[in-house]
Amino acid sequence: MKLLPMVMMAITAAMAFPALAQEAEHDYVGVAKCRTCHKKELMGNQVAAWRDGPHHRALETLKNEQSLAIAAERNLGPPHEAAECLSCHVTAHGVPPIRIAHDLDAEDGVQCESCHGPGRDYRKKKIMSDREVAVAKGLRDPAENERVCTACHNENSPTFDPGRYVLPDGTTMGFHFGMAKERILHPIPEDVKGKFVELEKKLKAEGRKVP
Repeated sequence: MKLLPMVMMAITAAMAFPALAQEAEHDYVGVAKCRTCHKKELMGNQVAAWRDGPHHRALETLKNEQSLAIAAERNLGPPHEAAECLSCHVTAHGVPPIRIAHDLDAEDGVQCESCHGPGRDYRKKKIMSDREVAVAKGLRDPAENERVCTACHNENSPTFDPGRYVLPDGTTMGFHFGMAKERILHPIPEDVKGKFVELEKKLKAEGRKVP
């Protein structure tokens, strides 16, 4: 999937991902835990979609010539080491260590929990099968909340492009929530939502592996 380059983060630490304060009671577990289920074809293999998309490359973009030039201009030092950049380009950067339940790899860039919320309390299959319970335990649906995206994709980013999204009537926008969502779609199949545990048990009872 060919996607436009990842927008660089907001320059001030105060503009960093707002979930840090709101979700202080939840812990991060990392994509390695999420992939246990979300790499399965039955589930829709969201991990593959993420790896092919721009968020997985978020840290890597801080090492390109454009990012290096911007960082030099602003006296930030190497952008891939600057907190002002990492707060949007690496999941859970700056979060108190006590809130990191399992080691996160910075090379994974922006992974699941940047958008869906720290997952330790909702990651279990049984909990994820009940959306209401999962949400109560910290799960977020970024498709329903534009602020999840605009916390980092906004005019404070030094690479924000006002003409990036072109609407059908020819007008342009630097960020369009609907169009942006279309570029990173990774849905769970409708016939599997809330039924994964049930389907998994059925397949195992038949002596089949869960694809």
